[in-house]
Amino acid sequence: MSAAGDAKALPLTSIELPPGAGLARAQRGDRAWGARMMAASEPWLTLAQDAGRIAAGLRQPGVELWIAREAGAPAALLALAPRGFAGAPYLKTLAVAPQARGRGWGTRLLRFAEARFARQGRLFLLVSSFNTGAQRLYWRHGYQKRGVLPDFVAPGYSEWILSKDLR
Repeated sequence: MSAAGDAKALPLTSIELPPGAGLARAQRGDRAWGARMMAASEPWLTLAQDAGRIAAGLRQPGVELWIAREAGAPAALLALAPRGFAGAPYLKTLAVAPQARGRGWGTRLLRFAEARFARQGRLFLLVSSFNTGAQRLYWRHGYQKRGVLPDFVAPGYSEWILSKDLR
């Protein structure tokens, strides 16, 4: 389990990683990889989000970017904003590369985010109304719908506000 010096400060031990896998803060080039991977997948394709716009969002001040790796290659990313939603922790992005899907990365990264912010008591996120796969993941982990933001990212599509009480 790779932590790049963050193991004591963050709950990396709260998730089990497969042999040869690691989770660490983003390194040089990881944002560009993540932006390209996201721009080529849903929901970003439907929302017409290009790699440049996505990369800018991943560089926002106060956003922590975590990269999961398998055998040294990036497999998934998690962007967290500790004070992102009315001052509460916000899961900005969880994305799994196509070749790593179906192997539990979504669940692992979600558990990591929850452990990371357990003391704050609540975690918020947005999910696109048409992104049923992500919705299933969040429902399975106890997230509840708190509201709807119509036309928030792109005209014609709603984002659902979800949250979970972590206490």
